[in-house]
Amino acid sequence: MSIDNLKGALPGFAKDIKLNLGSLVTTSSLSEQQLWGTLLACAVATRSPRVIAEVAAEAADHLSDEAFTAAKGAAAIMAMNNVYYRSMHLIGDETYATMPAKLRMTIIGSPGVDKVDFELWSLAVSAIGGCGRCLESHEQVLRQSGLPRDQIQEAIRIAAVVNATAAVLESEATLTAV
Repeated sequence: MSIDNLKGALPGFAKDIKLNLGSLVTTSSLSEQQLWGTLLACAVATRSPRVIAEVAAEAADHLSDEAFTAAKGAAAIMAMNNVYYRSMHLIGDETYATMPAKLRMTIIGSPGVDKVDFELWSLAVSAIGGCGRCLESHEQVLRQSGLPRDQIQEAIRIAAVVNATAAVLESEATLTAV
């Protein structure tokens, strides 16, 4: 199971996705933990069983147990936060921003890995979740921590490509089952 398996499964009409997926792991400027944690967190965020299985199998070779768990934790906490904060933003009444969320989020403060890595994974998952408020918040923390914009952009590119891979493979599985 691997990224290569996902590339091989993509149909001809998704050639751009296939090429982009391949280049994610060969041209990355992220550290190995940042790269594979981002890939895993994004795979989990897609909810695609195939993408999760393929990425998780390969990520396990590149991540410590703590980092593997933290990447899944980033996907989990952002699944909640993206819905909550996107909704509070879309309502358009800033009064909600002054109200406590009353949601436990202790993993953000103590993720078990370098905080910058966890923030990067949370940012990437937020791109998939479509939460502008979360994207802004995590990008700001990353920039204040000294992460360069090109690496922040790379995490978002990973999110886009992993999400597109899942969308294509899941839609093709559905269409061939019909």
